[in-house]
Amino acid sequence: MTTGFPIEDSHDLTNGDLTNGDLAHGFVPFPEDRAEAYRRAGYWTGRPLDSILTDAASRWPDKPAIIDATRSYTFAELDAAADRAAAGLADLGIRPGERVLLQLPNSCQFAVALFALLRAGVVPVMCLTGHRTAELGHFADVSGAVAVIVPDRAGGFDYRDMAASLAAQRPALRHVIVDGEPGDQVSWQSILDFAGPRLGRTPVDPSLPALLLVSGGTTGLPKLIARTHDDYVYNAHACAQACEMTGEDAYLVALPAGHNFPLACPGLLGSMTVGAPTVFTADPSPENAFALIDKHRITVTGLVNALAKLWAQACDWEPVLPTSLRFVQVGGSRMSPEEARFILDRLTPGMSQIFGMAEGMLNFTRPGDPEDVVVHTQGRPMSPHDEMRVVDEDGVEVAPGEEGELLVRGPYTLNGYYRADDANARSFTPDGFYRTGDRVRIFTDGPRAGYVEVTGRVKDVIHRGGETVSATDLEDHLHTHPSVYAAAAVALPDEYLGEKICAAVVFTGPPLTLADLNAFLDERGASTHARPDVLVPVPSLPTTAVGKVDKKALVAQLTANS
Repeated sequence: MTTGFPIEDSHDLTNGDLTNGDLAHGFVPFPEDRAEAYRRAGYWTGRPLDSILTDAASRWPDKPAIIDATRSYTFAELDAAADRAAAGLADLGIRPGERVLLQLPNSCQFAVALFALLRAGVVPVMCLTGHRTAELGHFADVSGAVAVIVPDRAGGFDYRDMAASLAAQRPALRHVIVDGEPGDQVSWQSILDFAGPRLGRTPVDPSLPALLLVSGGTTGLPKLIARTHDDYVYNAHACAQACEMTGEDAYLVALPAGHNFPLACPGLLGSMTVGAPTVFTADPSPENAFALIDKHRITVTGLVNALAKLWAQACDWEPVLPTSLRFVQVGGSRMSPEEARFILDRLTPGMSQIFGMAEGMLNFTRPGDPEDVVVHTQGRPMSPHDEMRVVDEDGVEVAPGEEGELLVRGPYTLNGYYRADDANARSFTPDGFYRTGDRVRIFTDGPRAGYVEVTGRVKDVIHRGGETVSATDLEDHLHTHPSVYAAAAVALPDEYLGEKICAAVVFTGPPLTLADLNAFLDERGASTHARPDVLVPVPSLPTTAVGKVDKKALVAQLTANS
């Protein structure tokens, strides 16, 4: 079976020595038998990820490619800007195969920097603007990053001091590149304006990592997800096809652009495959987003459940309505059928539920699916070669239609986290299936046959406003405070966030306030999205018969009087 998108000749790769040995260290490749099957099926085309832009610039040079509040680029202009910046990065001494932390907010410069890094054969590590010292230091250490690209300020936070501090502690992190006022660091504008000779096409091995995404975090600090050129090109093309995107569409990036969802599901990269423009906004409020949707005639976007619900509610009072939206993907946590119907009725009749992960596997409902399917399921697999198993606590497959943990593998699902042997031993079966940690059932008959319903989770995580927060990581931070004797982080239901983070804490003396506790987490460099919304001082934490914290009993206690 073929995907329907063209398989073209490889680019002329004429310059540069890719440091494949270092990049490949700690990378878990696809087994050759499966890789060959994906090539035969036409899913993998052997093309580098930046070819998505090269092809778009060739086919639609004068069409708008990316737009933000201050400027726009056509596909040809973006292609040329990426070429100039790639040469500027090389002039700094950043070499093919090296890794660079990319932490820019939603803007045209995010896209320019992404493609410049790819064009130079450099592997971007897709950081989020909410990440702070603890996470960025971890990403730098694991990836061996040689540079970091940050804004000067965003969301009221100055990134320059944080980035400089990271570099001062890590000799390998040679460059801090700043979009905006650089201070003592390297100016991103100087790289954009580089006037030296352009690079020849940097050779890449399409089976090696093109970029490193960041996991949501289930135990400890987030892990790095290596997405290869082959699998991510396929991901972008196939998602755009499944959403029936064409050059008449326009995509709005309202979620953080470094996320897999707005980056390639179909997002920025998928939109490019059909010649559709992408509009960036750092303000997803209904007032701002609806105005952008109206101005640019946005037809497709991706939202987390809480934001979709807010937009649907805002249709009652906003003077400008998002009438051009034809298809809105909604994911991040499971919706009830009532919530799904509310969004369908108020926001758009073209809603899609999406259940996916940066690790790869994507399920979503399609345009034209019956309302019963859209409301009651979280979609079906994107690829015919996606493999799913549903297993019990002992790893034994359950009967068809029964509930259990979802295990997956396929042409765009990772085979191991990057440089994380211990996590890989826990997260993958011997035959290469990824343990998602999600409890599901797969329908076996009727219109829902083959579609997935998410029923819960196995891993100890909290889904807050579309971000997956590791309860264990937060607890590790809390336990370092001298006033904390014991702590447990749990999810509590929230009308707007889906789930909010509650810290139940046994203090050694007088209780801290929530503000004090979050100020401490700020000093420790914890992510902004991984801080408690609620603090509940408790005399003790309930435990199971074997002495572990009983989180089910704790949540029952916390919600008993609500």
